[in-house]
Amino acid sequence: MSTILNTNGEALQIPRVNKADFRCAVITAEWNSEITHALRDGAVSALREGGVRDENIELVKVPGTVELVYGASCLMKECRDLDAIIVIGVVIRGDTPHFDYVCQQAAQGVASLNTLGEVPVIFGVLTVDNVQQALDRAGGCLGNKGSEAAVAAIEMGNLTLRYRR
Repeated sequence: MSTILNTNGEALQIPRVNKADFRCAVITAEWNSEITHALRDGAVSALREGGVRDENIELVKVPGTVELVYGASCLMKECRDLDAIIVIGVVIRGDTPHFDYVCQQAAQGVASLNTLGEVPVIFGVLTVDNVQQALDRAGGCLGNKGSEAAVAAIEMGNLTLRYRR
């Protein structure tokens, strides 16, 4: 994901979808829901602004960040008409190596799904040292990384459409 800092403080530019029935799933981890729901809401808002109709946005909940990969895998198998999938979670560093294991599993799992080339899976997972860093990136002073994930979903979905014609 890019950051608001990379846009030099300018408003995030939302691309338009290249087909009227563009479909996107947003899978959200319920762990740290105050943050993940803000990220989800940012993603949904950006998808709408990009031209995705409400009925074409599938919202799915999973318990935590590790489960995002399985959720995305299930959707890839069952929903063949999706143009993109966004996974949203947050992992906050603690005093144990649990942080490293969760981050590694989520990142490698999403990378593995993307190598299949079926549907772009966008990694909208925050990996932060503390709650404040997460809040700053979930609609705070550093923007909303959920919105940025939606931009990536639209761009990658459009790219896929371009080459599947």
